[in-house]
Amino acid sequence: MSATEAAETAELLTQAKDALERYLEVRVDDDGALTFSHGGVPCVIQATRLGEGLTVLTLTCVVGWDLPDAPELSIAVAERAGQGLFGTLGIGHSDNGVDVTLRYAFPAAGLDEAALGTLLMLVVSTASQLRADLPGIL
Repeated sequence: MSATEAAETAELLTQAKDALERYLEVRVDDDGALTFSHGGVPCVIQATRLGEGLTVLTLTCVVGWDLPDAPELSIAVAERAGQGLFGTLGIGHSDNGVDVTLRYAFPAAGLDEAALGTLLMLVVSTASQLRADLPGIL
């Protein structure tokens, strides 16, 4: 990663941190990623420069983890995936079971702090609502 790429991603992460701190306690990890929790849902934000003038933020929220691999979970996730406007809902398999995540990636350069905070909180709130809506499955 060049110095320019590093500076762009660091600047965008700082903007995201400032925007989120209006609502949540945010930690900066050793690698620069932002971590926080909302409604019992752990989340992480990373920045990636895809090309000149295109740096994106990726927000990943872990809605549930180490869940039994049950057909009703897959059905519920598939039904909810089609209803969401912000983020991609998915299932990942691990040695310990199934993880349900909500991911959202977007070019964030140029958004002011209030707009960035609103957009991030829409995604985070969706993840928290998903966790609350699926208690019999999660």
